[in-house]
Amino acid sequence: MYFPHPMSADDDGLLAIGGDLTVERLLLAYRYGIFPWYNEPPVMWWWTHPRCILYPAKVKVSKSMRSYFNQEKYSVSYNQAFDSVITACATHDRPKQMGTWINEGIIDAYIALHELGYAHSVEVWRDEELVGGLYGIGLGDIFFGESMFANASNASKFGFISLCRKLDEIGIKLVDCQQETNHLMSMGAELMSKEEFWKYISVNQAIADRPIRLND
Repeated sequence: MYFPHPMSADDDGLLAIGGDLTVERLLLAYRYGIFPWYNEPPVMWWWTHPRCILYPAKVKVSKSMRSYFNQEKYSVSYNQAFDSVITACATHDRPKQMGTWINEGIIDAYIALHELGYAHSVEVWRDEELVGGLYGIGLGDIFFGESMFANASNASKFGFISLCRKLDEIGIKLVDCQQETNHLMSMGAELMSKEEFWKYISVNQAIADRPIRLND
């Protein structure tokens, strides 16, 4: 089982086509910053560049978001409702986007990763209602973000900022946001050259078998 060298990805970031979504293949992919993204089979594997990343300590909290935290409008938990979060990400209506890439195969594969301690969810609650959240993969000193959703105002931002604060607290160095969006850039994300991102990935190899522990 192997992938082409990530630096050989084309200009759009496409690296490989085919294979499956076994735990072993997914963990191998994420060790090198490779992720699956497709609507219909075959599986398409990507190594986007330049890479959208965020240093947890540099997450931006706008004045309006500070009021959400000061007023404790929401509460946050980790890894308490992974199945619900990934299902909500799959079914959440996204303007200008037809359908979803989070199909049943993706859901089953990432639930398996979660059960092994590699995939994590962040849940945002309003009282007892799940109103937002996100999920991703944690390996070594990198958190690879996958998807987020919000069913209440700024709930996904609240969850993401809370996650970044938690990651900074436990010493995680980088959040891989994969692709640039206005939403992420407004919270402090930036673009990193493929050469620099590869350096981070290469250094992380020594500890990439170590899952991140969010809820210790």
